Amino acid sequence: MTGLIILAIVVAAAGFVIFLYNDLVKKRQLVEEGWSGIDVQLKRRTDLIPNLLETVKGYMGHERETLEAVTNARAAATAGANAGPEERARLEGALSGALGRLIAIAEAYPDLKANTTFLEFQGALQTVEDEIQMSRRYYNGAVRDLNTAVESFPSNVVANAFKFEKAEYFELGNEADRAVPNVKF
Repeated sequence: MTGLIILAIVVAAAGFVIFLYNDLVKKRQLVEEGWSGIDVQLKRRTDLIPNLLETVKGYMGHERETLEAVTNARAAATAGANAGPEERARLEGALSGALGRLIAIAEAYPDLKANTTFLEFQGALQTVEDEIQMSRRYYNGAVRDLNTAVESFPSNVVANAFKFEKAEYFELGNEADRAVPNVKF
C-alpha cells in the first residue's frame, strides 16, 4: 500500500513537471510568434519608405538633410534586422524619429499634402505604424507571461533545469522616439 502511495506521488510529480515544461514551451513559442509579427511589420515599413521618399523628393528637394536622415535610418534599421529586441528598438526608434521629422516638414508643402500618391503612402504608413504598435503589445504580453513563468515558483525550478531564459521586451528607450509620427493632414 505504501508503495502505491509513493508511486502515485511520483507519477503526480512527474505529470506536474511535464505540465510546467509544456507550459514554458508554449510561452516561448508565443514570444517567438510575437517577435515574428513585429519583424513582418517593421519590414513592411522599411519597404514603404523608398517609395515615400521618391514621392517627397520632387517637392522637398532642398530638404536634403531630412531626406538623408530617413534614408540613413532606414539603412541602419534594415542592417539591424537580425538584432535582438533592445538593439532593434533603438534602430527602429531612430527611424520613427526621422519619419516624424519628414512628415512634420511636409506640412510646409501644400502641393505635396494634396498629392494623391503621397496621401496613399501616408495612409499606408499610418496603417503599418498601427500594426507595429499592436504587434509590439502582443509580443510584450507574451514576454511578460514567459518571464513570469521563468521567475515564479514552482515553474522556475523546471525553467532552470531545462535552461529556459527570460526574453527581452521590445521597448523604445528614448521618450522622443516613443512618439508615433503624426501622418494626418
